[in-house]
Amino acid sequence: MRLPDSELAQAIRLCRHSFQSAAIFSLFINLLMLLPSIYMMQVYDRVLSSSSTSTLLMLTILAVVLFVMLGALEWVRSQILIRVSTRFDLLLNERLYKVLFRQSLMSGGRSSTQPLSDLLMLRQFLTGNGLFAFFDAPWLPVYVGLLFLFHPAFGAVAIFSAVLLILLAIWNERATHDDLEQANKISVENANTTARNLRNAEVVHTLGMLPDLMTRWQEKQQKLIMLQAVASEKAGLIAALSKTYRVTMQSLILGLGAWLAIDKQISPGLMIGGSILLGRALAPIDLMIGSWKQFLSARTAYERLNTLLGQFPAEPERMPLPMPKGNLSAEQAVIVPPGSKTAVIKGVNFSIQAGTFIALIGASASGKSTLARALLGIWPTANGVIRFDGADVSQLDRSLVGPGIGYLPQDIELFDGTIADNIARFGELDSNKVVAAAQAAGVHEMILQLPKGYDSEIGGTGGLLSAGQRQRVGLARALYGDPVLVVLDEPNSNLDDLGEQALARALVALKVRGCTVIVITHRVGILGMVDRIMVLNEGALVLDGPRDEVLAKLNQRQQQPNLAAKQEG
Repeated sequence: MRLPDSELAQAIRLCRHSFQSAAIFSLFINLLMLLPSIYMMQVYDRVLSSSSTSTLLMLTILAVVLFVMLGALEWVRSQILIRVSTRFDLLLNERLYKVLFRQSLMSGGRSSTQPLSDLLMLRQFLTGNGLFAFFDAPWLPVYVGLLFLFHPAFGAVAIFSAVLLILLAIWNERATHDDLEQANKISVENANTTARNLRNAEVVHTLGMLPDLMTRWQEKQQKLIMLQAVASEKAGLIAALSKTYRVTMQSLILGLGAWLAIDKQISPGLMIGGSILLGRALAPIDLMIGSWKQFLSARTAYERLNTLLGQFPAEPERMPLPMPKGNLSAEQAVIVPPGSKTAVIKGVNFSIQAGTFIALIGASASGKSTLARALLGIWPTANGVIRFDGADVSQLDRSLVGPGIGYLPQDIELFDGTIADNIARFGELDSNKVVAAAQAAGVHEMILQLPKGYDSEIGGTGGLLSAGQRQRVGLARALYGDPVLVVLDEPNSNLDDLGEQALARALVALKVRGCTVIVITHRVGILGMVDRIMVLNEGALVLDGPRDEVLAKLNQRQQQPNLAAKQEG
């Protein structure tokens, strides 16, 4: 049974007609590449022997016209490959962009933009000289056959030279493959580590960690440089040997032709034509050796992309469902964070009706944030299922269900753009909705005080905003568009008194509107607003019920150890 092609192979197959067109142009280009040899032969054998200037003029005019045609065909072929590379990128870039986010979700944020660089590398290879060599190499037998027609000795030299250059190419592959592969791996790891360190520049600077981090970076960088240097030295030596041999053979075959011409076995024109034709025959192999490093890099990028796309298959299109109402349920849900082998949430069961206001509490590392991520479909369940309005939350189309959800994580991440863009989730800006969300989060007046108001540009870390202001802008983003489900993870961790008051008003408004709200908190002030409290302990749901009932049980549990201690005393 034939396995289906990978997505990269399918993308290349969709471009096959363009490659075929490039191959057809290569046919005429290589035919015209015979022109220098033919022109030289005619000049030596016809013009010089007849001393006819008119013949020379006509040959030259014809040669110039054909050379112009050759240049035009070369240009058209390059344009075809440029368009192929563009189409190849367009076929994959959107899919790859989505995969990067899925990879980040599944790895707990440990992702990089290397796949986008790999796609760029493939696109550049498709427009480089290395690919032209692959189109021209199949013409080697034709050139060798013509050299045999000139004289068998020319053909024998061509075959020997081609075999030797092919052996040099194989040597180049085997000598540099392992070093370049390891160097590419170290380069990707070093780039990812550096990116993570840069995100924590404040801590690095404050704690004086830069010298030690730089030492580790330099160790990897030196190893990378050594591997690349060794590979380049080997490739450079082989390329120099290849070029030296090709130039030498072009001269020696000229000498061979002269000897054959003296012996009256060939004409002087064939002597010159044979030298030019041999150089043309060997040029693609020499070019392949010279561009072998780019070919290996492109092949490594292809393999990495193939592996990545295979790990994250394309999601099938799903039938749109009605806008959710806010019902949630968990059925024996077991959740294992990405990169871990230990379950943090261990078989929880519950049902949340739309419009319920819930506080999710528990000690640190009890699994509150993990459960929140699973409820939102960020992390999949290892066992069991979490349902949103009856549908498996992991199977929902996020672009459709996302507008109905609000989420404020512990670590507030804003994005490069304006404050309005961030609040509107980078969708189509509706100024009324943006202002309404900002007012609901109590951040409207603060935004108006900024130099450009809602049009103020901020970076991923918030830029000109304090931690509390970032949290309030993040809350406005969560409230944008009147979502039916809002999950807030420690929403008051960075808020001052005014921020706390604004948060309280926002929560009251959500409750009045009938929105399903889940608040993860350690502060008791919010508990007075909630309808229901869920208590997690070591990944298990130990208490779940109406607020007053759960609080009474918690107080009773706290009093029992104190009573026991008094009795012992």
